[in-house]
Amino acid sequence: MIVGLTGRNASGKGTVAAWLESHGFGYTSLSDAIRIYLKDNGQETSRDNLIAAGTHLRQTGGPGVLAERTLPRIPTDTDFVVDSIRNPAEVEVLRRRADFVLLEVAADEAVRYERLALRSRAGDAQSFEEFRRQEAAELASGDPSAQQLVATAALSDVVVENDGDLDALHGALTLLLPMLRLRIAK
Repeated sequence: MIVGLTGRNASGKGTVAAWLESHGFGYTSLSDAIRIYLKDNGQETSRDNLIAAGTHLRQTGGPGVLAERTLPRIPTDTDFVVDSIRNPAEVEVLRRRADFVLLEVAADEAVRYERLALRSRAGDAQSFEEFRRQEAAELASGDPSAQQLVATAALSDVVVENDGDLDALHGALTLLLPMLRLRIAK
């Protein structure tokens, strides 16, 4: 089974991915293809560079290019989580596999900003206003090659609300995983 993850910045996608890994899933991120591209071109992997390079790769290789580069590396006999799905065309590519399910991780804006401030990653917003500006640029675009988080989330099969603590999220995932397996088995 492939569980794809989408969601807004600091919603908890990485935490969900880590939980799935702890339950036997392999891990990959569509952003890994961008990181490789940036490294090959001598650029740092800042948030702005990742977004710009992702858009460039989608413009030159098509909106689903990151998934096209990733899908062949996912074994068919192993559970995998695919993080950083940000464009509907990436979902289309991943749905070529019958065992794919898209999970949106959702959390309130204030909760996400608080988490972002605590994690202190390079490139993260330094103010709530900057956080909101960065997010607005990722939500929707007339450019099919840009990030389109709203349209991507609309394609999700399941939404996990992540406004609570880690125990609440883990509890929800514990209940959800068997349901996802049943969904795929149909």
